[in-house]
Amino acid sequence: MLKHPLFTKLAALAAITVLLLFGLGMIEDVVRDRLRYRSITAQSVAESLAGPQTLMGPMIHSACVESWEVETGKGDERRMVEQRREFLLTAMPEQLKLSTGAAMEERARGLHKVNTFNLKAHVTAQWGSLASLMPQSSMKNSRMHCGAPIVMMAVGDARGIRTAQFTMDNQALSLKPGTFHPTYSRGLHAVLPESVRDKADGLTATLDLELVGTERLAFVPLGGNTEVQMTSSWPHPSFAGRFLPSEREVKKTGFSAQWRLSSLATTAQADIANGKRICLGADEGSDYAHTGGAPGDCADSFSVAFIDPVNPYSLSDRATKYGVLFIALTFVAVGLFELMKKLRVHPVQYLLVGSALCSFFLLLVSLSEHLPFGISYAVAASACVLLLAYYASHMLGGLARGIPLGGGIAVLYGLLYVLLQLEQTALVVGAIALFLVLTAVMVLTRKVNWYGLSQGNTPPRRPMAPPEVRSATPPTPPVSAV
Repeated sequence: MLKHPLFTKLAALAAITVLLLFGLGMIEDVVRDRLRYRSITAQSVAESLAGPQTLMGPMIHSACVESWEVETGKGDERRMVEQRREFLLTAMPEQLKLSTGAAMEERARGLHKVNTFNLKAHVTAQWGSLASLMPQSSMKNSRMHCGAPIVMMAVGDARGIRTAQFTMDNQALSLKPGTFHPTYSRGLHAVLPESVRDKADGLTATLDLELVGTERLAFVPLGGNTEVQMTSSWPHPSFAGRFLPSEREVKKTGFSAQWRLSSLATTAQADIANGKRICLGADEGSDYAHTGGAPGDCADSFSVAFIDPVNPYSLSDRATKYGVLFIALTFVAVGLFELMKKLRVHPVQYLLVGSALCSFFLLLVSLSEHLPFGISYAVAASACVLLLAYYASHMLGGLARGIPLGGGIAVLYGLLYVLLQLEQTALVVGAIALFLVLTAVMVLTRKVNWYGLSQGNTPPRRPMAPPEVRSATPPTPPVSAV
């Protein structure tokens, strides 16, 4: 190995790189722990305030019991036994309109912040014929008993209900907690008179609801025709679920979205009538939210998540993924100085430079917990650039070489910040930048004799002078003058 100093140097750099990768891995573990703590904070806020919310309804239902007698046994042991069937009658609205506005409120637990919302919704529901509330006997001579019709509105977490006002045909209804529904139990309800079953011209109900929740709001398109209009001051919505908005407009000052759905395009009415659960992906906090279910086991719904794209932990996690690239490009830059300027940089100096690069990511995570992410990034990057420029000036033999290296690292930090802010074009920008860096390295090293480098830097030995030929005859002594 000593005969091939280039291979020795490469082996030392490989060992240093492995050591730095181990350090980056530990920093990534710190970021993941912080992300986990933030998730715990969001869960804590949801437990104290209200979790992700779901609006389902209004709908009318009535619990019925059908009973009949069946003769059993033979001879003297014959007797009449009562049997019964319990079922639920439901009436879905033909027209359902929801106009909603969500105001964002930030809640915190220690250093971690969670997005909560205050929703004000105006709901209008129209029913046509209520023939579906009329019970039908399944057995001859059976007795039928049905409870009073109940109009209900289900929510994901009833703790989030602040105020509610319900009117039916311009008459105010007395609202009570719960829904008396076997599956969707959280929400509110009002008892209707028996006479509504016979209304041929249908009903019209309006609901004004104020509801708070955490991070996500979902809707179930329960009407024959469902129209949902939503506005919010939050500029970073994430639309999900079975249906995307028909129209949407996202600005820096907020967003507006509109969904228009027909029962021809969704099975929500049949799903709710059959008691299917409402699946909210990875969200929790609802008594009927189901996670991990197959699509066929879930009722149709759509949702809006109020995400934070400048979450310092998610951005720091993305930044650490570029750590290997930072180290590689910096080592290449130092190696080019070493090659082009005939310098000798010790592997320990490479290790110190790589350690300074790794410390940037730890500084970024820690500072972003107390300062805005942009300021934290600028402070951490400036500190590392100044340190590396100062150290490189001594390592490379002068400011004329240290300052360009520091400037190149500053450009890398600037490019990384741009990549972190981009959402859709980060990959293409990063790929182009990496290609340009590779092009510059190839142009600068196009005349390097790599085979000559593997022979070492020891100068060639000079040929020895031939030995002096001496005569066997003794020298003649000088003749003295007479």
